[in-house]
Amino acid sequence: MRLLVLFSLLVLGVVAMVLLPVEDNIRINGASLVNPPREITSEKMGEVKRINADWVALIPYAFSRDNEPNVSFDHSRQWWGEHTDGNCRLIQYAKDHGFKVMVKPHVWARGAGWVGDFNLDTEDKWMIWEADYTKYILNHAIKADSMGVELFCIGTEYRIPARERPAFWRSLIKQVRGVYSGKITYASNWDNYQNITWWDQVDYIGIDAYFPLAEGIHPDLSEIRKGWDPIKQQLSLFSKKWGKPILFTEYGFQSANGAAGSHWEVDQSESSANPQLQADAYEATFEALENEQWWVGGFFWKWHFNTLPGGRWRGTEWTPQNKPAEAVIARWYGKKAN
Repeated sequence: MRLLVLFSLLVLGVVAMVLLPVEDNIRINGASLVNPPREITSEKMGEVKRINADWVALIPYAFSRDNEPNVSFDHSRQWWGEHTDGNCRLIQYAKDHGFKVMVKPHVWARGAGWVGDFNLDTEDKWMIWEADYTKYILNHAIKADSMGVELFCIGTEYRIPARERPAFWRSLIKQVRGVYSGKITYASNWDNYQNITWWDQVDYIGIDAYFPLAEGIHPDLSEIRKGWDPIKQQLSLFSKKWGKPILFTEYGFQSANGAAGSHWEVDQSESSANPQLQADAYEATFEALENEQWWVGGFFWKWHFNTLPGGRWRGTEWTPQNKPAEAVIARWYGKKAN
């Protein structure tokens, strides 16, 4: 009997190993790239290797206006890297340097500001929006499949339609899977992921993970790390509920006073710059999450191709380039690569 039990357990273990795709055991060490306004060379993509990233997220933008249904993309005034042709060139550059790629379409909502507040007031408008948005997404999904992109994100932070129009998203995912063979996710905002009812349709639960962790001008590292404790518990339970791993489709911190707390309230003036807090927040985040089985990693926000040595952007910017946080990310990403 004991031998029979042992044999049964062994068989179950082998079956589990067969059923669990190898790629689901990965840790994504990713960088969200700012698709550049002007054409760049492949060598610029190679600079991302200095942080030991093995994935990059490319973001071809489209545009809407609040309470107007049309979604426009690939127009003449759009940045080179946000246009379909430029985005495809960046995919090729990434592949040339050995990166895996997530294509992550994102819509700017003029008038509403943040796309999370985008809304329409009639069903006729929603039907036009659905048709336009589907065209935009399928355009990039087809290109992503033709270029061997490993991960495709079907949308970003659409708080209202993601919650109120689940049938549309289920239909869209089905259409995407008809033209794209890689993994699929959706980028929900950190305060909205629990309102989505169609996580069963994607491969990863995607969260733009800007959770407030610790308030104050510069909380210490242990306080920031402790701020992850209740969030980790919630995310672990949520992952188990849906039977899906969680991917941080975006995460990161500004280099400014208060950036470990309510980031939308951070003072953007140069006098508020605090690059050490940004580094501490990344350090605490990696320490808090490194052994969590539900977490498959994420894409920090963000990396510029045209940042000059010493820093070109405001001292409070999200990018970790040429700041202490860059070394923190490189060390942790390098650790995961070993």
